[in-house]
Amino acid sequence: MATITKRKVHGHIYYYLVASKRIDGQPRLVLQKYLGRAEEVVAKLEGKAPVPQRVVVREYGASRALMAMARRLRLVEHIDAGAPTRDAGLSVGTYILLAVLHRILAPCSKAKLAEWYHSTALYHDLPVRDADLTSQRFWDPMGYLTPERICAIETALTEHMVKEFALEWSTVVYDATNLYPWIDTHTPSELAPRGHQKQHRTDLKAIGLALLVTTDFNIPLLHAVYPGSGEDSQEFQSITEDLVARYERLRNGCERATLVCDKENHAETNEATVDASPFHFVGSLQAHQLPELFDAPAKDFVPVPEHSGLTAYRTTRKVFGTERTIVVTYNEALYLGQCQGELVRLRKLQQRLQAIHQELEKAERRPSVATLRQRVARAVAQAGPPIRQCVTTQIVADDKAPTFTYTIDHEALYRWGEQHWGKTILVTDRDDWSTAEIIAAYRDASHVESTFRDLKQPCWIGWQPQFHWTDDKIRVHGLICVLAVTLSHLLHREYARAGLEISLPRLLEQLATIQEVAWVYPSSDHQEPQISLTDRTPQQQQLLDLLAIPMPMAQ
Repeated sequence: MATITKRKVHGHIYYYLVASKRIDGQPRLVLQKYLGRAEEVVAKLEGKAPVPQRVVVREYGASRALMAMARRLRLVEHIDAGAPTRDAGLSVGTYILLAVLHRILAPCSKAKLAEWYHSTALYHDLPVRDADLTSQRFWDPMGYLTPERICAIETALTEHMVKEFALEWSTVVYDATNLYPWIDTHTPSELAPRGHQKQHRTDLKAIGLALLVTTDFNIPLLHAVYPGSGEDSQEFQSITEDLVARYERLRNGCERATLVCDKENHAETNEATVDASPFHFVGSLQAHQLPELFDAPAKDFVPVPEHSGLTAYRTTRKVFGTERTIVVTYNEALYLGQCQGELVRLRKLQQRLQAIHQELEKAERRPSVATLRQRVARAVAQAGPPIRQCVTTQIVADDKAPTFTYTIDHEALYRWGEQHWGKTILVTDRDDWSTAEIIAAYRDASHVESTFRDLKQPCWIGWQPQFHWTDDKIRVHGLICVLAVTLSHLLHREYARAGLEISLPRLLEQLATIQEVAWVYPSSDHQEPQISLTDRTPQQQQLLDLLAIPMPMAQ
């Protein structure tokens, strides 16, 4: 039976509701609830509820859902095992986890880490002192993550992830991209040089990021950060040797996986590396590598029922000295797209040449023959190989000043297009696969492109902003971004496997708009904070239920 008792504390009388019960023959207190002072008890009886002093609103859904994935991945444990520290503060793994969640939900400077942390409900899972959230306290643990430790940590995480989430990785996709840091052009950096780049941004420093991802929801298995200048095929050679060595441990005697890569990575030295690796491969070739295949007659192309609108011609050829299975595909939609693209480039070339011609007509002092030839050659070079072959320019040096004329052979461009547009040359060592299977595997290359798009968009997971300028910090930043992609895609995969069809950006948005609301009362009221969640749509409640995310409780 419950009774009301009073207690005197520091000269003040307080009332409690208590109840006792005999347990093993001994009286034990089983209930004790604070009721307040006499006037507070009367106010409650008269229906006068205490007035909150303030209301605190925090992001709840996304942070707690991602924490559920991080716990299953054992992210903190693996990082702490690979980078132990004797500091009394937060562990390296805890700092990296905070940085990963920060990168997914609100990409910005580490200086704003504390502000972001207090805007979330992470205190339920990761209670952290303000003193541990300064940017300097975060930078210190980054020094423990050497390249060797990053490699070991990622390998251990991947081994655990493949088992824990039962990832399908019989086909994996490799590709690389350039990312642009916010680094002063005069700051020395081996990982962020200026030079040749995919996007031709020679005015910017660039970092290269290579990824090996599954076709099962684009989950990164391995990554490498490398200098952003240089040919893709050369980088593929050095990076693949490292990835293969790490993949061997991950494979652990399983059947050989099939590696998918694009034409920019296919070279003789790279093929030898892949042949000696635990991978089968499916790739594509550039037009100049087997140009005779573009002459195959249309009657040799047969429809591929599994791929609507696609026809294919299958044969064998020697590629870099080894007999390979070759599949030449023709896609009408690709034909029309390439045709439109070339016509746009042709129009731009015509505009550039016409502008040069008009400048010559109006100029009071005309340029020299050498200068004019250089300007015309530069304009033609920008148009690309097909159009360059179809444009004829003539520069005439008369007594007064040079002039030039140009002609465009539209028939020649059309003939070239009929031979090349819409076609892709695929090469593989999977002789046992059907034509449809080879094409499907190559199309899986879109998975890694999707991952790169996630890294380059500004709202979720973005690589930018990146304020690190030293190579060791850039490597850690790369690890954080790849782990952010990993957690996000694992979360997306869990919901998809439960039958919920929703895009990753929409998923994160729906979760992030589930907020925790806390009514905080004055300390004199001795009232515990009252915590609840904002109203949720049926889909938002389903998102919480699928991961068994609990309702918030006062701390």
